[in-house]
Amino acid sequence: MNGYSNCSANHTKIWNHYLVLALGIPQLTINVASVIFNCTVIFTRMAMKDLHKPISILFCNLAFSDLFTSFSGFWITLLFITNPDITIFGSKDMLAPYALYTSSILSTIYNLISIGIERYLAVAESMRTRFRLARSHSIAVVLINWVLAFFLGCLPLMGWNCLHTEKNISVLYSPFCVNYLIFITIPNVVVAFIIPLFTYLRIIIILRKRKLRMKACGQATGTYKSAEIQVARTSTCIWLLALISYAPFFAGVIFDATNQQCHVDLYPGVYIFRNCTAMLITMNCLGNPIIYTLKAKTLGAKLKDLKRLTTNRIRACTIENI
Repeated sequence: MNGYSNCSANHTKIWNHYLVLALGIPQLTINVASVIFNCTVIFTRMAMKDLHKPISILFCNLAFSDLFTSFSGFWITLLFITNPDITIFGSKDMLAPYALYTSSILSTIYNLISIGIERYLAVAESMRTRFRLARSHSIAVVLINWVLAFFLGCLPLMGWNCLHTEKNISVLYSPFCVNYLIFITIPNVVVAFIIPLFTYLRIIIILRKRKLRMKACGQATGTYKSAEIQVARTSTCIWLLALISYAPFFAGVIFDATNQQCHVDLYPGVYIFRNCTAMLITMNCLGNPIIYTLKAKTLGAKLKDLKRLTTNRIRACTIENI
């Protein structure tokens, strides 16, 4: 782990004024755009009174998570513009915005996972009547997601930080500790990539099997084929967006854990990279409303049609075979 006993943390002015503005203004712009997009999603769903559907609750909560990420990112960017040194050497003032930022990102990840699982259940259980995801289930999932996200994200506020020690301190996200960043990042990144991959692949496999079953019965399979294509396209967009948004941050944490250089030695290249990773995370908050509101609307309509048609068609096919 890192220890920087030979490094000077005297808040020497090392940031160039023009570089701060070149990084800060685009960050503020992207955060404002993300706030506008996610507020539009939230107000639209509330105005349409669409929150009685379980998936709509998850979509709306995802917009809230992205909204909080954008607000906290806006806060951090303002601190960066007004006093960029504290984003390098760390300060008590950075704990609260970093904690809120971490909590909102974790909430976004957990909501993306929940949406993937809900979409899987919507397809896998469409032939069964025993289990139906109710509104109460979605509300419980939302509450659990926020409690877990805030608990993990606020651990530095509870004492797990390196404010008063230079041992194990992060050079990119000071005053966070490196071991805390590893504890938060690695398991959540792994979960965020593996579970959506499993759920969407399973959806595609289930739709393909049902398409083949209906084809064997002489039934039309156009709806299944269309839904399968839509799922494949949506899941590809989700994966690419998540990869582009979170992989650079993950690489930054790994670098942080293995780095033995001082803060000043890493300026400016590594800190420019750090600020760019923040912009990419905000781009994820900007892309989520587009993917999960526009494309998911079409996909949801197709899945709804499948639920209506599947049971009758399978039963008819079974009777004919008998």
